[in-house]
Amino acid sequence: MDDVIQVEVAGNLERRFKVGAVLLAAGSASRMGHRPKCLLELDGLPLIQRQLTALSDAGVDQVVVVLGHYAERIEKVVKAFAVTLVRNPNPDDGQISSFRLGLQSLSSQLDAVLIALADQPLLNAQDMNDLIAAYLSRPEGTQVVQPTVEDLPGNPVMLSAEVRQQILAGDANLGCRQWQSAHPDQVHAWVSSNSRYRTDVDTLEDISALFARTGHQLQWPASIQN
Repeated sequence: MDDVIQVEVAGNLERRFKVGAVLLAAGSASRMGHRPKCLLELDGLPLIQRQLTALSDAGVDQVVVVLGHYAERIEKVVKAFAVTLVRNPNPDDGQISSFRLGLQSLSSQLDAVLIALADQPLLNAQDMNDLIAAYLSRPEGTQVVQPTVEDLPGNPVMLSAEVRQQILAGDANLGCRQWQSAHPDQVHAWVSSNSRYRTDVDTLEDISALFARTGHQLQWPASIQN
């Protein structure tokens, strides 16, 4: 990761480019039968652990995990990771409230922030590194980079420290999508053929579709009944 995020100017390396991440895992997963979808397992590992490992292996400097529903269950699974855990006291207020809480909880010393979802089963460290590299080589004047696969938006999304500040200075209904809609000229749709940026699981049908398409079978842990 250091090779990716060292910034070189006039032949000299400046200070290391610092990246933070907000991992959103506060939802009720109502379409998944009110079970924490981030605890679905792939090859025996919960999805949230796979995400945290990918972020860590990509060299992300700080990770904030925003919890809400099922916080106690999820905390037990991530306690071994060096992350900041934050609970959204009102997760039913929607994802924007968790997103803003995550931004507030990050260090002020970061240069950019990666916004990730805890239910993307196939993302790995290389995918994170590729996104960071795309951010560093983004067109001049853009401040948000979103992977785009077959003309459809994907995740994670990466935004500048300045955008983070603007969002936090706005009202409680201002999230990443709203900011992008208001500043389309500052958003870089990074075209990628990597379908992992578009793969998440919101429903039981998504689990079946993932298996049919890729052969990857997600399973609930024994502690969570079907």
